[in-house]
Amino acid sequence: MNIAHPPSATEANERVARIFTLQQAAFLAAPSPSANERLDRLKTLKRQLQRYQDVLAEAMSRDFGHRSHAESKMLDLLGVMLELNHAISHLRRWMKPSRRSTELLFLSNSVKVVYQPKGVVGVITPWNFPIYLSVGPAIAALAAGNRVMIKMPEATPATNAVLKTLLAEVFEEDLVAVVGEELLDPNVFTSQPFNHIVFTGSPAVGKIVMRTAAANLTPVTLELGGKSPAVVTRNYPVADAAKRITHGKATNAGQICVSPDYALVPRERVDEFIAGVRKTFQGFFKGKTAGNADYTEIVDDRQFQRIQRLLEDARAKGAHIESCGPAPVGKSRALPLQIITNLRPDMLVMTEELFGPLLPVVPYDTMEDAIHYINERERPLALYCFSHDSAERDKLLTRTHSGGVAVNDWGWHVVNHDAPFGGIGNSGMGNYHGEEGFRELSHGKTVFKRHRFFPIDLFYPPYGTFVQRLALNFYLGSGDPVLAGGTAAVTAAPARAVPQHH
Repeated sequence: MNIAHPPSATEANERVARIFTLQQAAFLAAPSPSANERLDRLKTLKRQLQRYQDVLAEAMSRDFGHRSHAESKMLDLLGVMLELNHAISHLRRWMKPSRRSTELLFLSNSVKVVYQPKGVVGVITPWNFPIYLSVGPAIAALAAGNRVMIKMPEATPATNAVLKTLLAEVFEEDLVAVVGEELLDPNVFTSQPFNHIVFTGSPAVGKIVMRTAAANLTPVTLELGGKSPAVVTRNYPVADAAKRITHGKATNAGQICVSPDYALVPRERVDEFIAGVRKTFQGFFKGKTAGNADYTEIVDDRQFQRIQRLLEDARAKGAHIESCGPAPVGKSRALPLQIITNLRPDMLVMTEELFGPLLPVVPYDTMEDAIHYINERERPLALYCFSHDSAERDKLLTRTHSGGVAVNDWGWHVVNHDAPFGGIGNSGMGNYHGEEGFRELSHGKTVFKRHRFFPIDLFYPPYGTFVQRLALNFYLGSGDPVLAGGTAAVTAAPARAVPQHH
């Protein structure tokens, strides 16, 4: 009997290089799949995910120690289905060349932009949403006509195995392929000369990916994270804000790149807000998290210990920490939501992305103070504004930068796939989802076509003809006669006052 054994590091590295070469050759042989071919691939992927939904939910639960099947289906699988449905509905329109206007100078000629597949796209997936954040970018890549290699995280071996199986049943490796935890050195993946890389993860690792990709001048889309603030204003009901922010922190135990990282709350309403958070969390999970079918555990011991270190650092520096439930016992990693107050700027909970069920509550006095607080820090992936005052909302959204915004709730902007999703600054670069994802993973190639009888020769040498002088004078006007004498004249000419416009 043959017993399968995991590949060695060398075998895993060789497989990555072999698959990349295979996909590159396949793309060169068929560089522009038709709309029907692309739609067939997307519909096939949709059917497979529907077939495997229960197997995938069970695999994700095993990888996390425990994760609610309903949560996995709502967050990982429903998001993918929404994205697939949107791409299937709109792909033919996205693929159409975009007609553009010529300059007046080139009137009667034509200009259009055609959207061409880039080639082989590498997708690097984090562990927190292993299906949505692997298959989601793959949908954009396939819609754009590319071939896809997916690097799955080492923390989700059960999910990786199911994804490999369901994809291999319907796609050859030269179209879609998966590598996972067997690849010990992730640089082996990112060092391949991909035509585009989509990475989702931390800013620190994103910088490494970008440096490695730069060796091949590979363009990157970086979906990072950061400390996404939730701003509760004085005109908004505190209990409702507490409910929605708590949901954002409790979903997947806060292990979400767009989870509210901290709450900015009017100073006089902090106690009311904390009471609302505590009441909401205990209502969601009936006062317990360990053994609760609806509550997700921290994914592994490494992440659990990281969160404990954040709490210990805060406690040692004088923070007040209130747990919304009993501490996990034994091997359980079901950590209840921890509300943190009496904060100091040097606490790790105030400088690092939390990525877990920790909620610092920062008091503020005026909206100016809240805006200043946000702008002093790196630009986040998301910002949550709880306000019924349109002028106040506009002020906050205009004067801060974030990858995306949800008003009077959290996170739902991400799963509306007719809009782009992406970060800014420290929280990422580039977009995917919907039409922007299609454009991101396509090359928008300008095609200029000269009309047969267009007299472009009039602009050829010798220069100085009447037509050339007429065109230049029309567009450039007449120059400054003082400056017309050349460099010496510029040096010698007295400075002229430039009108100031206020």
